Amino acid sequence: MSPASPSSAPDHPPEGSAPEASASPIRAFIGGVLMGLANLVPGISGGTMILAIGLYDRFIGAIADVSRLRLRRETIVFLMALGFGLASAVLLLSGVAVRLVAEHRWAMYALFIGMTLGGAPELWARIKPLRASTFVAFGIGFAAMAWFALSSGGIELEPNIPTLLGVGVAGASSMILPGISGSYVLLILGMYDTVIGALSISEVREAPKESLMIIGPVIVGAAVGIAVLSNVLKAVLKRYSAPSHAVLLGLLVGSVLGLYPFQEAVHPELASRGTRKAIEAVVHKGKDVGEVAAAASGLSATELEQHTQTWRGKTKGEMKSASLKLRRFDPTGRDIASALGLFVLGVFLTRLLGRKSV
Repeated sequence: MSPASPSSAPDHPPEGSAPEASASPIRAFIGGVLMGLANLVPGISGGTMILAIGLYDRFIGAIADVSRLRLRRETIVFLMALGFGLASAVLLLSGVAVRLVAEHRWAMYALFIGMTLGGAPELWARIKPLRASTFVAFGIGFAAMAWFALSSGGIELEPNIPTLLGVGVAGASSMILPGISGSYVLLILGMYDTVIGALSISEVREAPKESLMIIGPVIVGAAVGIAVLSNVLKAVLKRYSAPSHAVLLGLLVGSVLGLYPFQEAVHPELASRGTRKAIEAVVHKGKDVGEVAAAASGLSATELEQHTQTWRGKTKGEMKSASLKLRRFDPTGRDIASALGLFVLGVFLTRLLGRKSV
């Protein structure tokens, strides 16, 4: 019997392989906007939004192709549209997003829980037929994200070149794996103050060599991590479609554990980025309280002086960590109803944006 000709090959991929995802530039742009918005909300990962609207496989494949210098037109168009959307969200919507999180955290969390879980049906469809290994894979992803969401850090690392390279690799995972926040990775590793401090404009101006000695290894590590991890994920998603997507489903569902809506900041003065920067200017840069308060909107010199007394002697990393601490409050019936409405809206938006026709 003669071998089948190319024309007789099946039109669909074999069982166990991930279908090739496609995306219009508009859909990629929207995905970038959501990715940028998610990165502005503490506890939410941009990768989660890409996963929720069904672009994760395409995203990973595009990064893997670029890392191997396979520069196809559709890949470049996809990444450019996504990158433009991300940059637009960060540049144009950061002020609004930060203010909403600071003043209405419960509403933003309710909306993003809905948007996150709205992506579960598409992933669920990809893990069929259900097997024992599928449930094990889901459990692994869920447990990993639960540990991450509930981890309190406490690790102290020496900022040498091998460590900084490793930090860059770990940071790369936050750009690719859903549910992982880059700043939180640095906080867990005890490197937030070191890395973020080296990126500040004032630090680069005052000590460019020292900043480069920190930023350089981190960037190299991140580049290597992105290149390796994206290619590994692309291969795994293609060869072990059902279990790998089950792990992603576990990560997706587990990522909402830290997003209980009815929470408020333990230190509201640090939760507001503008106020925190004003405190840092006085505490770490020695600027005059009156001058800083005059430049800060809605902050009196007396209030700033009280805040600086509280946080004097604390590092930027310690202040950032404190700004993320939350406590629960008792919601009213109106709060609960509003949160449920925002949750449903989030699910609807994700399902709408996840349609292949967008």
